[in-house]
Amino acid sequence: MTLREHIAELRNRLLISVLAIVLMSVLGYLFYDQALEFLKRPFDRGVAELLASKNGGKRPELTFNSVTSPFTFQIKISLVFGLILASPVWLYELWAFIAPGLHRSEKKWAFLFAGIATPLFAAGLWVAYWTLPKGIEILIGFTPDFAQNLITLPEYLDFVLRTMLVFGIAFLLPLVVVLLNILGIVPASALSKFRPYIILSIFVFGAVATPSGDPFSLMFLAVPMCLLFFAAEIIAKLNDRRKRRKAEELLAD
Repeated sequence: MTLREHIAELRNRLLISVLAIVLMSVLGYLFYDQALEFLKRPFDRGVAELLASKNGGKRPELTFNSVTSPFTFQIKISLVFGLILASPVWLYELWAFIAPGLHRSEKKWAFLFAGIATPLFAAGLWVAYWTLPKGIEILIGFTPDFAQNLITLPEYLDFVLRTMLVFGIAFLLPLVVVLLNILGIVPASALSKFRPYIILSIFVFGAVATPSGDPFSLMFLAVPMCLLFFAAEIIAKLNDRRKRRKAEELLAD
């Protein structure tokens, strides 16, 4: 394909992706109440646990701070869910644009990465959503008794999305380690040698990356990451052993 044909193909695939996102955003707008209830549930659970532990007190509230905020917030929610719901379309269009330039072996590893990365990323999102109530309970618990905690909905949405995104990406890091080992960049011996420093780095990353900053969320991010790293190290050792065996067989022949 010529450069002009590549640009035309990219334009068409971007157009299809944008149309899919717009259509799914309209669907998100129609089901705005259900989407908002899904996002608000961790806050309600966290506040309920906080009030039960304090035996009373002022209830924190989610609010808007301007006349136009409710409308812009609804548009933002619709776009976020539109981007998520349309992800099969725009991911396929991205893959269809890149795939023709890949070799057969590269396509195989790309399919393997996508097949493993998707459930890992989803698991990270689920863990984040499950731990959000406890994080919210701990953080709001620092509010003095004489103060009323009023949280704007856009600020709360950013907090939820940032937390879920951090957990989702963190769960992909061990997969990246395995791929680097398969490509011969990171040997298993290096993983074993630097294991204590890697584990320490995981906990430091968890402390910095979790927006809530509470120990509960830190542990629920760092512990699964450590377990996934141990699994990645075992896979790397098996892969290196297979490479050595294959090299010995070639030398023997």
